[in-house]
Amino acid sequence: MIITYKLHEIAPYINWIYFFHAWGFQPRFATVVNIHNCNACQNSWLSTFPKEEQGKAIEAIQLFKEANSLLSTISAKYCASVLFHLYETNSDGDNLIIKNELGKSITLPLLRQQTTHTDGQPFLCLSDFIRPLSSGIPDKIGIFASCINTKMEQLHEQDLYKRLLVQTLADRLAEAATEKAHEYIRKEVWGYAPEENLSITDLLAEKYQGIRPAVGYPSLPDQSVCFLLDKLLDMKQIGITLTENGAMHPHASVCGLMLAHPAARYFAVGKIGEDQLEDYARRREKSVKDMRKFLAQNLQ
Repeated sequence: MIITYKLHEIAPYINWIYFFHAWGFQPRFATVVNIHNCNACQNSWLSTFPKEEQGKAIEAIQLFKEANSLLSTISAKYCASVLFHLYETNSDGDNLIIKNELGKSITLPLLRQQTTHTDGQPFLCLSDFIRPLSSGIPDKIGIFASCINTKMEQLHEQDLYKRLLVQTLADRLAEAATEKAHEYIRKEVWGYAPEENLSITDLLAEKYQGIRPAVGYPSLPDQSVCFLLDKLLDMKQIGITLTENGAMHPHASVCGLMLAHPAARYFAVGKIGEDQLEDYARRREKSVKDMRKFLAQNLQ
């Protein structure tokens, strides 16, 4: 299934906190998106900051104005695409066994936490939220990829500031398209939450059932997983290609998993030992050297 959105359709789903983070602003400055665009409201908002931070707050106001001006200019010219498929799956230890459209099983190896929790919490793996193969009952998993029209990223090539503005806005729009599509999938396509009625604020606060870990997230840190997901989705259908290291092009792209289990939650795999690195490499049918490159940030 491919869903195409005009930019004005997904703009309300932008998580501005991460947009401002990309520009070096702390989350409190992102609250500028909640005020009216008038002098009185802006002055009232500025007064909530200590004097030493008001200069930074004024910069946030200007940045938000310029981002919205740019969005208004390009919203009718470009679009976002979301590619999604729902597959039958089961967990087998730390692996997911996913059946493609032809009934062929594809193994998706995952990583499990190894760092001891001081509060005694269990060591989590994403496979924990999928029904085990031994149950004999198939479960479901969603696989997705989203991107922004690559031509948008090429705007303002001669203006460094505007180009950076376009790129950071494109990143947020790709995530916004995924957010909107995920809402539709939960309520209608997959249909496990048909009565869901959440505000945009609640959606961005992830108050819905299930999780949507993307490749590169702390619970799915191995970028080479993109190759496995591409085998299932054929991402070039929406214009996404992969580099030899699994990075997606266009840059404003995201892919990952959708899990529906009510207890599913985000977590960080964190540091892993040589034993898991070797086991993971074996399950990925790759060399330890190759996997070490992709998991450098997770190695002890």
